[in-house]
Amino acid sequence: MNNFRLSRKLCAVVADSLSGSHDQLNGLFISSGAPGDPPDLAHHSKWKTWLFQAGEDPKVDSLRVLGNILEEFMDVEPDDVESQQSWAEKKAKIEGALAEAGLEYFQGGRVMPNGEAPDSRDQNADLTGSQNPADAIGPRSVDDLIGVIVRGIPKAMYPLSQRRKGATSLSFRSEYDVQDLLHAMLRPWVRDIRAEEFTPSYAGSSTRMDFLLPEHATVIETKIVRDSTHAKKVGDELIIDISHYAAHPKCDVLWCVIYDPENLLKNSGGLVSDLQGEHNPTSGSVMVKMVIV
Repeated sequence: MNNFRLSRKLCAVVADSLSGSHDQLNGLFISSGAPGDPPDLAHHSKWKTWLFQAGEDPKVDSLRVLGNILEEFMDVEPDDVESQQSWAEKKAKIEGALAEAGLEYFQGGRVMPNGEAPDSRDQNADLTGSQNPADAIGPRSVDDLIGVIVRGIPKAMYPLSQRRKGATSLSFRSEYDVQDLLHAMLRPWVRDIRAEEFTPSYAGSSTRMDFLLPEHATVIETKIVRDSTHAKKVGDELIIDISHYAAHPKCDVLWCVIYDPENLLKNSGGLVSDLQGEHNPTSGSVMVKMVIV
């Protein structure tokens, strides 16, 4: 982890380069890993303060957060000529502020201390969690893979929902939207993905599974928290779902992925604690893994 103090000057220069509404930039910072809730400050102060806090939090990889925030701005040159000069000037200011702080930006959202450079081992370590070149070949299990993918959903959404001028942006407002994105992210890695297969009947009813990975005896169930009323019901819905999935002969592991973009769940930690782990209803048994993003 690169817990690196970010100078106030660097934070201010980066903040000045950002454009977008509060909601758009909140999404960028959250998906980039910025810690805590968005500061309740005016637009001109909010982003530099939040970024500075990332550099003060020992639990946060501040260089990764900074790189994620900068990636699209630094790597994507505007199409229109009028914007290119302003972009080049802001980019040069960022590079200068980084240099003063002893840092350097590399394409792909990587910020490194001077004298260091990202290499293939660093890139693969994102998936494997290892710096050992022998391990740097990708996820070591389907659970490792799913964990990386589902926790990266908000970051994957960002460039699709904030597309460049003239391109149609995508929205992720329904469970089908989230499922389609997740399906696309899984497809290069998993050969057999079966969408919306029915579970065996339990208590007189059956339900459709979002994704069944039969070769891995794994099911992925996604939910999007629609409003505050639905937030109170998500746990009960999952309890019912777990009983259905436990009855399926190809479901040993159930990943419950909850997308809560408005942070409507009042006790997300308690929900995870209550539902994650081995479940043994009368219908069978299943290992539940919970992720809230």
